[in-house]
Amino acid sequence: MARILVCDDSAFMRMMLKRILIENGHEVIAEAGDGRQAVQLFRQFKPDLITMDITMPKMDGIEAVKIIHEENPLVRIIMVTAIGQRAVITEALKAGASDFIVKPFDASQVMETIDKIINNN
Repeated sequence: MARILVCDDSAFMRMMLKRILIENGHEVIAEAGDGRQAVQLFRQFKPDLITMDITMPKMDGIEAVKIIHEENPLVRIIMVTAIGQRAVITEALKAGASDFIVKPFDASQVMETIDKIINNN
Protein backbone atom coordinates (compact mmCIF):
# COMPACT_ATOMS: atom_id res chain seq x y z
CA MET A 1 0.00 0.00 0.00
CA ALA A 2 1.29 3.42 -0.98
CA ARG A 3 0.52 6.82 0.56
CA ILE A 4 -0.45 8.95 -2.43
CA LEU A 5 -0.92 12.67 -3.07
CA VAL A 6 -3.37 13.31 -5.94
CA CYS A 7 -2.94 16.62 -7.77
CA ASP A 8 -5.39 17.80 -10.44
CA ASP A 9 -7.25 21.08 -10.92
CA SER A 10 -10.42 19.12 -11.74
CA ALA A 11 -12.24 17.90 -8.62
CA PHE A 12 -13.95 15.28 -10.79
CA MET A 13 -10.60 13.88 -12.00
CA ARG A 14 -9.26 13.81 -8.44
CA MET A 15 -12.36 11.91 -7.33
CA MET A 16 -12.04 9.39 -10.19
CA LEU A 17 -8.36 8.77 -9.52
CA LYS A 18 -8.88 8.61 -5.75
CA ARG A 19 -11.60 5.98 -6.19
CA ILE A 20 -9.36 3.80 -8.39
CA LEU A 21 -6.48 4.07 -5.90
CA ILE A 22 -8.55 3.33 -2.78
CA GLU A 23 -10.35 0.41 -4.45
CA ASN A 24 -6.90 -1.07 -5.12
CA GLY A 25 -5.69 -0.78 -1.55
CA HIS A 26 -3.79 2.50 -1.59
CA GLU A 27 -4.24 5.47 0.73
CA VAL A 28 -4.87 8.95 -0.68
CA ILE A 29 -3.35 11.13 2.04
CA ALA A 30 -4.02 14.51 0.41
CA GLU A 31 -5.43 16.21 -2.69
CA ALA A 32 -4.14 19.34 -4.40
CA GLY A 33 -5.90 21.56 -6.93
CA ASP A 34 -2.79 23.21 -8.38
CA GLY A 35 0.99 22.82 -8.48
CA ARG A 36 1.68 25.30 -5.69
CA GLN A 37 -0.65 23.41 -3.34
CA ALA A 38 0.94 20.11 -4.43
CA VAL A 39 4.39 21.37 -3.38
CA GLN A 40 3.02 22.46 0.03
CA LEU A 41 1.22 19.14 0.60
CA PHE A 42 4.31 17.19 -0.51
CA ARG A 43 6.34 19.00 2.16
CA GLN A 44 3.65 18.43 4.79
CA PHE A 45 2.73 14.78 4.14
CA LYS A 46 5.85 13.23 2.51
CA PRO A 47 3.85 10.89 0.23
CA ASP A 48 5.30 7.72 -1.30
CA LEU A 49 3.92 8.69 -4.69
CA ILE A 50 2.33 11.72 -6.37
CA THR A 51 -0.03 11.83 -9.34
CA MET A 52 0.44 15.21 -11.01
CA ASP A 53 -1.75 16.83 -13.65
CA ILE A 54 0.24 18.86 -16.16
CA THR A 55 -2.04 21.79 -17.00
CA MET A 56 -3.15 23.64 -13.85
CA PRO A 57 -3.56 27.23 -12.61
CA LYS A 58 -1.05 29.06 -10.34
CA MET A 59 1.75 26.54 -11.06
CA ASP A 60 1.69 23.83 -13.70
CA GLY A 61 2.62 20.22 -13.03
CA ILE A 62 6.03 20.38 -14.67
CA GLU A 63 7.13 23.33 -12.52
CA ALA A 64 5.83 21.52 -9.42
CA VAL A 65 7.74 18.36 -10.40
CA LYS A 66 10.98 20.37 -10.77
CA ILE A 67 10.60 21.85 -7.27
CA ILE A 68 9.59 18.56 -5.63
CA HIS A 69 12.30 16.57 -7.40
CA GLU A 70 14.92 19.14 -6.38
CA GLU A 71 13.89 18.73 -2.73
CA ASN A 72 13.64 14.93 -2.92
CA PRO A 73 15.05 13.22 -6.04
CA LEU A 74 13.70 9.85 -4.85
CA VAL A 75 10.02 10.81 -4.74
CA ARG A 76 8.00 9.02 -7.41
CA ILE A 77 5.75 11.22 -9.54
CA ILE A 78 3.33 10.00 -12.19
CA MET A 79 2.15 12.66 -14.62
CA VAL A 80 -1.50 12.77 -15.63
CA THR A 81 -2.03 13.98 -19.18
CA ALA A 82 -4.60 14.25 -21.92
CA ILE A 83 -3.98 12.26 -25.09
CA GLY A 84 -1.59 13.93 -27.52
CA GLN A 85 0.75 15.78 -25.17
CA ARG A 86 3.86 13.76 -26.09
CA ALA A 87 6.27 16.73 -26.06
CA VAL A 88 5.01 17.81 -22.65
CA ILE A 89 5.43 14.27 -21.30
CA THR A 90 9.07 14.26 -22.44
CA GLU A 91 9.61 17.56 -20.61
CA ALA A 92 7.96 16.15 -17.46
CA LEU A 93 10.13 13.02 -17.53
CA LYS A 94 13.25 15.20 -17.89
CA ALA A 95 12.05 17.25 -14.88
CA GLY A 96 11.96 14.12 -12.73
CA ALA A 97 8.64 12.38 -13.31
CA SER A 98 8.77 8.57 -13.19
CA ASP A 99 5.99 7.78 -15.67
CA PHE A 100 2.62 9.00 -16.93
CA ILE A 101 -1.02 7.99 -17.21
CA VAL A 102 -3.51 9.26 -19.79
CA LYS A 103 -6.96 10.79 -19.32
CA PRO A 104 -9.64 9.55 -19.58
CA PHE A 105 -8.55 7.03 -16.95
CA ASP A 106 -8.52 3.32 -17.55
CA ALA A 107 -8.39 1.76 -14.06
CA SER A 108 -6.23 -1.19 -15.12
CA GLN A 109 -3.72 1.08 -16.89
CA VAL A 110 -3.59 3.41 -13.86
CA MET A 111 -2.90 0.52 -11.47
CA GLU A 112 -0.41 -1.14 -13.81
CA THR A 113 1.62 2.10 -13.96
CA ILE A 114 1.41 2.73 -10.21
CA ASP A 115 2.31 -0.86 -9.30
CA LYS A 116 5.26 -0.75 -11.71
CA ILE A 117 6.59 2.47 -10.14
CA ILE A 118 6.06 1.29 -6.55
CA ASN A 119 7.64 -2.12 -7.15
CA ASN A 120 10.71 -0.67 -8.89
CA ASN A 121 11.88 0.88 -5.61
